[in-house]
Parts: sequence; structure tokens; C-alpha cells
Amino acid sequence: MFQKLSTLPTAAFIMIAIICSSVAQGKGVKVLAFYSAKNDQAHISFVTEANAWLLEAARKYGFSYRSTNNWSMLNRDSLRNYNLIMFLDARPEDAAQRAAFQQYMEQGGAWIGFHFAAFALSPSAYPENWPWYHKQFLGSGEYAGNTWRPVPATLRVEQPKHRYFKGFPATFKSSANEWYKWKNDLRKNNDIEVLLSVDQSSFPLGTGPKQHEIWHEGDYPVVWRNKKYRMLYINMGHNDIDYEHAPHNKSLSSTFSSAEQNALLIRAIQRRAGK
Repeated sequence: MFQKLSTLPTAAFIMIAIICSSVAQGKGVKVLAFYSAKNDQAHISFVTEANAWLLEAARKYGFSYRSTNNWSMLNRDSLRNYNLIMFLDARPEDAAQRAAFQQYMEQGGAWIGFHFAAFALSPSAYPENWPWYHKQFLGSGEYAGNTWRPVPATLRVEQPKHRYFKGFPATFKSSANEWYKWKNDLRKNNDIEVLLSVDQSSFPLGTGPKQHEIWHEGDYPVVWRNKKYRMLYINMGHNDIDYEHAPHNKSLSSTFSSAEQNALLIRAIQRRAGK
């Protein structure tokens, strides 16, 4: 149903991972992606393959892609050169960078964030100390739990008439992921439009061994947008990792193994996560 980009060799992933800034030029949408790639091998694995996959996608679909771990580029002068900003695995911590991003979004900029980019938990290394971002922009508030281990889920298309989902089935299989739940009920927020959620047929979701990390019921939005901004949050972005066996930290899954997920991302980029 959907075209798949070719899988790049492992060597290509490693090469991109050690380069601070990866660039593919194009005449369409100009994308600037920020990442940290410091915590949790699963997130590092995702960032590595995301940079490789998005570079290839940029060449195929005619947009410009640049990625960087230099968060100081999150400033007004840099942002004005890009149509779309991505947070691959983190959020900015510097007050000036946060202010620049908020201004960019309030002035019509576009954003796509993945998985850990929405994480906030107090107390932790990533406390909920940015109310505009977590409560207003994302609407999710603090992190409230997750499944374990990373497994695929059946996802339900909530807005089948949305142009992102033309040609999609009513449900489809995701790639493996660690699924998050949130403190706030997104359904009660009039500004939030849920696009994908975990289908009931997915339960039980997760394998444990901790029982509270296996979900047996509930409502779990995983992709949504805030209608006041040109934004899209995608909960996917955590690969399964072999922590137990040597060689340790081997990636066991790919976030880009779902053709439907890939099609959604490409359409969002091409339309700049727009209205």
C-alpha cells in the first residue's frame, strides 16, 4: 500500500550518529531536527536510524533535512530559515532556547516531536518546568507511565477523513515501541485532536516482567495535534534493545518498519504539520 524506503546498512547509521550535523538539500520544506542522543540506548538507536531514514527521505521526496545536537541553534535567527522543526529525542532546557521556540510556533512555525520529546516528570532529570510546552502546547502534562518491553500495537485511525490518512486502513500494525501514558486527559482538551490511538485489540500490551507495565485496558492516544499550532506529536521513537546479552545494546527493532507510520510522517513533513 505504501512505499518503503530502503534499509540503510549499519555502517551508515554509525556514520550519521557520530556526525553532529547531517544535511540533505532540497527545494521544498526545510527541516531542522534537534537531538541529544545521550540517555537510554533505545533513544540513541532511534535517533541514529531517524537521521539516516530522514536523510534518504529528503532526497526521495524533495525536502531539505538538517539535524544537529547543537541546541544553541534553537534561536530566532536560525529558526527563521526553516519551515519545520523536529525534536527527535529531547526538549530544550535553556530558557532562551525555549522562548525562541515558543515564539517560532506562535508566529506560524511548524513542529514534529517524537516520543521522549514530550517526557516530563517531577522529580527527575526532566522535571515538568515548562508549563507552556507540556500543558498548553502538547496538552499532555507529565508522563504517567509506560509499557514494557517495546512491542508493536494495533493502532486505530481516529480521523479517517484527515488528509494524512488517505488510503489507510481503519487499523494498522505499528512498529515496536515503548508506549507512554500521560497525566492529562487529551480527550477533554478542545484544542487537541487525537489522530491515532491504541486499539483495544492490542491488549494485553507489553510483556513485563513488571505487571503494571502490561496494559490490559484503557484509552491511549499516541499521535495528536494541537489545533492552535502547526504541530504533530508522535509517541513512537523507542526501539527494542538487547540489554541482557553480549554484545549489549544491540537494536532489536526499527521504528521505521511500519509502512503506514512512514507514510504519515512523510505527509506531515510535506504539509509542514500544517492545518
